[in-house]
Amino acid sequence: MSDHKGLTLWMTGLSGSGKSTITEVLIDEFEERGIPLEVLDGDVVRENLSKGLGFSKEDRDTNIRRIAFVANLLSRNGVPVITAAISPYRELRDEARGQMDGRFIEAYVKASVEECERRDVKGLYAKARAGEIKEFTGVSDPYEPPENPEVVLETEDETPQESAQRIIAYLEERELIPPARGSS
Repeated sequence: MSDHKGLTLWMTGLSGSGKSTITEVLIDEFEERGIPLEVLDGDVVRENLSKGLGFSKEDRDTNIRRIAFVANLLSRNGVPVITAAISPYRELRDEARGQMDGRFIEAYVKASVEECERRDVKGLYAKARAGEIKEFTGVSDPYEPPENPEVVLETEDETPQESAQRIIAYLEERELIPPARGSS
């Protein structure tokens, strides 16, 4: 019997808030602990599972429902999952939570639009402001912050490592993952 449990850590936040960067730190932490982990990154899912979908509300909802479906399958079979997708609509995140029977942990990766725009290496915010990208979350499309997330990561005030450690502490406290080797 393993000493970790299936869970879905649902990372939500604006483009550039730090979801993928924090996920990278978490991947290393899970590997060090010998815990299998699956990551459903929004960009990767869009390229594979949701190819052909656009960014209309309907297409975004379909994309999030697909991510939730796969995360639910994996987590109910004992696999820890991290989703790193903007998932801008509260209703869809709540729908995902409802599917997962207590295995859903919402982590709000919080950063202002201004900070995300400053960090934007792909130039997406500039393209959205110039009208080249329609329906861009935080510019021309809404982002609905979580009302009661399990964890809020203030990425303007903490490093990705500090954010990841806060998640690890949360998971350890709830005995979803074992403490690091060598700690008691």
